[in-house]
Amino acid sequence: MPHSLPPTSASASASATLAVSHESAQPGSAAASARFPDEFNLASYFLFDRLSEGKGDKVALLYGPRSYCYREIAERARSLARLMVAQGLSPEERVSIVLPDVPPFAWALFATLAAGGILTMGNPAAPAEDLAYMLSYVKARVLVTTPSVAAAILRACEELGVTLPQLRTVLLCPDVSTEEDPEAPLPGLPGMPHGVNALALTDAIFAGGTLETPLPRIHRDDPAIWLFTSGSTGRPKAAMHTHRDFAFNTEVYAKRTVGYRASDVTVSVPRLFFGYATGTNLWFPFAVGATVGLFSERPTAESVAAAIARYQPTVVTNVPTMLGKLLDFDDERRAAGAPGLDLSSVRFHLSAGEALPPALLERFVARFGGEVYDGIGSAEMFHIYCSNRPGDVKPGSLGKVVEGYQLKILPEEATCPGGPEVAAGEIGVLWVKGDSVSYGYYQDRDKSWRTFHGHWCRTGDLFRIDDEGYLWFAGRADDLFKVGGIFVAPLEVEECLLTHEAVSGVAVIAGQDAGLTKPKAVVVVRPDARARLISAASRQALADELKAHVQARLSKHKYPRWVVFVDELPKNDRGKVDKQELARRERAGALVEA
Repeated sequence: MPHSLPPTSASASASATLAVSHESAQPGSAAASARFPDEFNLASYFLFDRLSEGKGDKVALLYGPRSYCYREIAERARSLARLMVAQGLSPEERVSIVLPDVPPFAWALFATLAAGGILTMGNPAAPAEDLAYMLSYVKARVLVTTPSVAAAILRACEELGVTLPQLRTVLLCPDVSTEEDPEAPLPGLPGMPHGVNALALTDAIFAGGTLETPLPRIHRDDPAIWLFTSGSTGRPKAAMHTHRDFAFNTEVYAKRTVGYRASDVTVSVPRLFFGYATGTNLWFPFAVGATVGLFSERPTAESVAAAIARYQPTVVTNVPTMLGKLLDFDDERRAAGAPGLDLSSVRFHLSAGEALPPALLERFVARFGGEVYDGIGSAEMFHIYCSNRPGDVKPGSLGKVVEGYQLKILPEEATCPGGPEVAAGEIGVLWVKGDSVSYGYYQDRDKSWRTFHGHWCRTGDLFRIDDEGYLWFAGRADDLFKVGGIFVAPLEVEECLLTHEAVSGVAVIAGQDAGLTKPKAVVVVRPDARARLISAASRQALADELKAHVQARLSKHKYPRWVVFVDELPKNDRGKVDKQELARRERAGALVEA
């Protein structure tokens, strides 16, 4: 069976600013596509068009006890966009939003797009020196953040000798919990460097509302958003995207593949600064006139469960780690005599970012119901291009190609997409083609040449495609290590360990034994098994049990020679297990077996 998989055909659709046409996809033909007019702005596509559709009074955002309709968000976004332009923001200058998940994130984002700026987003919980690097790297003209984050960034810039010569405006919103007012007056503004103007975001919106400044006309291929890579092999890079990229994926994935509806209410575990959540918990629901539920607290099992109880969402953007934590939290509640979690409102969870083991998927669905659609996407392609979907879920796989994209599995040494593919079922590097592909990394031509090949993107991820067209993840090429001269894929060992009744989470890395590389497992145990960690003897017994569990199921060279128990696995700001951090701890001698 060929691995270059064309999508199925779909019916036509249209909106006030969008004429979408779909070519019939014949077997082996080019993919059906969504087409957009020359003049095209994402602010209209995702937000302003809802008003012309008569949805202005529909609730768009929920934040604790507060709600905001589409008209209120559109008015704030237009006013802020006019002020940005009036204060000198030129087309394609960068605006950086560094906010928690609060409603002002939405109007700042849409204002940036309406004003013709390029949107970049950062994690407000990231170290201040990382945020200073980001602002310097993208040459931000405008920063939208909170007073505490702004002050921390400025201190870091001073300590590191980082200058921000392009920065002219800092727009500030209050640091608030989900129960508080995200538009509350600010008690004071932090001091700014010479030439930088600080302004409360609410004051900026009020001032913009008195202006009649015209907003620029935007071409569908004008730069719109720079999405940061996860930085798994160094500093995160900005993948540059145009307006059409995000609308294309919204049409083919959000609307046609998983089926967002106007009646949906959405909640997300990943935060809005991460493109995965910007799509699933802002753009996709807004594109169909649905409702988004936000909470600004750090995502924990407790805060996620509280958001689900409060908003009763029908769609939850999730990650495998949180699926496991919700199961553990449910176990703890039941053991304490409290009611279990009620997730009955959720018709589906989305999962991405890391592998979803079949054992975890089975436990979660059996416990809570609904469906989980696991998929694969990237900053380079904006969003998910291969996914499980309604009526077609194969546990352990990442589903089939999303309509509008094509996939190839090529040998690791392939340097262009035109070479021969690997045989069916064999592992190789995934290449993907689609209209949401980035046009390059900012300030990194060398990496761009290695990754982007016209319409195609070399992902660097290892996969196989089976005879039915389902995609199976085998890890990243740079995760593999050799044991006795034979490659070991950590993912395979991790999935095996997760089938053990005591294991809640696990990461496998390379350890060293007298100069030889061997697998080391870093394990989080389930709540009902934590009593086995009380004594050194019981910890060692469990470690030996886990080693034997893998030995009985996989080739002998793959079993972990060491098992280290931890309370929690480190995560990067995308919510993925941070194996770079685990490798650093290993080199420092901090990962010691029981």
